[in-house]
Amino acid sequence: MALSSKLGSLLRQNGQTPMISSMLNSLRCMSTLGKQLFVGGLSYDTDEQALKEAFSGFSDVTEVLVPVDRTGRSRGFGFVNFANDEAANKALSAMDGQEIHGRSIRVSYANERPSGPRSFGSNSTGFRELLNLCYLLNAVRAISRHPLASLFG
Repeated sequence: MALSSKLGSLLRQNGQTPMISSMLNSLRCMSTLGKQLFVGGLSYDTDEQALKEAFSGFSDVTEVLVPVDRTGRSRGFGFVNFANDEAANKALSAMDGQEIHGRSIRVSYANERPSGPRSFGSNSTGFRELLNLCYLLNAVRAISRHPLASLFG
């Protein structure tokens, strides 16, 4: 927990706030799994408002999340929370396989990610990027503490 807090503060200092808010929104959105649907296959042009409008005919949509990448573009999936399980069931039955922005979507119940350490594998660029970021942040700290650093502003 302390590591994630420290890493979060370091990322905020280095201008990575969109990525952090996306991660925090994803975590917050996972708190109501029984009434939450996962929507996959979204167009990169689909935003939260468009997804909410598409599902609004099935009772009260309480929350919609479309995670975005660093550039602010949709990652191609989203989550829709409903006020009750019945509305989520109806929406799942009616919307699975339908088209939004020219793309056929897949709708299923959202699953909580398993807790514990995740396996990244040898081809995981996300893990490599995280390691590179940690290395760079440590290098910047080391350079700024060097006695000659004050000579270069």
